[in-house]
Amino acid sequence: MLNSQIRKAIVIGSFLAGVGASSASAQGDLMIYPKSGQSPQQQQQDQTHCHSWAVQQSSYDPANPPVQSSSRGTTGKEALRGGARGAAAGAAIGAIAGDAGTGAAIGATAGGMGRAFKERDQQKQDAAASPPGLDNYNRAMASCLEALGYSVK
Repeated sequence: MLNSQIRKAIVIGSFLAGVGASSASAQGDLMIYPKSGQSPQQQQQDQTHCHSWAVQQSSYDPANPPVQSSSRGTTGKEALRGGARGAAAGAAIGAIAGDAGTGAAIGATAGGMGRAFKERDQQKQDAAASPPGLDNYNRAMASCLEALGYSVK
């Protein structure tokens, strides 16, 4: 009898973990656990209700995030700018050494690559940052679900 209860608890726990995991991406990466024995159907209804309320409160919907515009130039433009600066510096150094053309070519290549790498790294950082409004949405969602008897992590 104890083994069947343990198996039943494992099956239910696995199912609920799957419900929580599948809802995490749709609900702003929150992990939601029922504290009062809510059924999976009730949890889904409560999450839908709280999602609507959280969107209303925060003016942010993780299912339809606003498009973030970038004020930065494209990587190609940044590489050209860096290349021009590098060419100027390389020409000056090359002139001192006696070969301005070679210095300009080396400077353009190095400058262009450096600027392109910096821009690429900044774009990665921007993409990894959480979108504006997500924190407010998560707080509203957690407040609503906790009021309905869920543990939210």
